[in-house]
Amino acid sequence: MPDSTPPVRRFLAPAQVAELLSIEVDEVIELVYQGRLSGSKLGSPARWRIEESSLADYLAEQTEEARRMALWRQANEASFPEVWGAPFGHGS
Repeated sequence: MPDSTPPVRRFLAPAQVAELLSIEVDEVIELVYQGRLSGSKLGSPARWRIEESSLADYLAEQTEEARRMALWRQANEASFPEVWGAPFGHGS
């Protein structure tokens, strides 16, 4: 019989996330407000906590964005005239 227990959600403090991403804590909170990270105020007194799974999703999103930008740069570099030579009819 398969285990139907939902996975345990783990939370990280904004300072932990900031250290992992090499950014400031305020930037982590801003990412939460932008909806790019999932966070909640938990505990008493309430303190921000970031869902670990949303950090993984954010990193995957950033990796994909970097990959797309690299492909875009390669495509732009390949369209330079130096690569293709002078335009047709120019200089002949």
